[in-house]
Amino acid sequence: MTRRSRGREVALQVLYQIEQNPGVPVTEVHQFINRRTLGEPKLAEFTAGLIAGVREHQPRIDAMIQEVAENWRLDRMAAIDRNILRLGAYEVLFCPEVPAKVAINEALELAKRYSTSQSSRFVNGILDRVLQLHAVPQADAKIETEGESQTQSQAEAEGEATEVPAAEQPPRPQAGPEPEVQR
Repeated sequence: MTRRSRGREVALQVLYQIEQNPGVPVTEVHQFINRRTLGEPKLAEFTAGLIAGVREHQPRIDAMIQEVAENWRLDRMAAIDRNILRLGAYEVLFCPEVPAKVAINEALELAKRYSTSQSSRFVNGILDRVLQLHAVPQADAKIETEGESQTQSQAEAEGEATEVPAAEQPPRPQAGPEPEVQR
């Protein structure tokens, strides 16, 4: 698990904890982050930034998720899935230094680890729709990975992004009879 993946995992845990227990003191949240990030200042800062960003933009993120989640009300989604979606949507929409593919892949990994077997497909579908409808296109954006600056293509080559959103997958050829050629 990369350091940033660890930060996202801790951010998800905190977001879930805050949603379930809104009265959690800020000092306890910071202590939890420091313990779970093993006291690494940059990682703790990254994690706290994710949490603060999701919380700051949560009404807008929730509205976007609700808009694309056909037949699903936000309050009827599993709490862990809801928070994975918020975290993924925040990175897709508000973190230009993180390629959308990476943000979606990280959300899928969290869903696979913390939720049901069907959740990763659900999360992928919702985040892909959020990306299609609301994200600003990025061309080979710079990202920070393990403290190094690199391009999106470099990150993909190093395994940072393995899932491809459905909208970016090439169409599959249709099986069927070959068209007749008019002579």
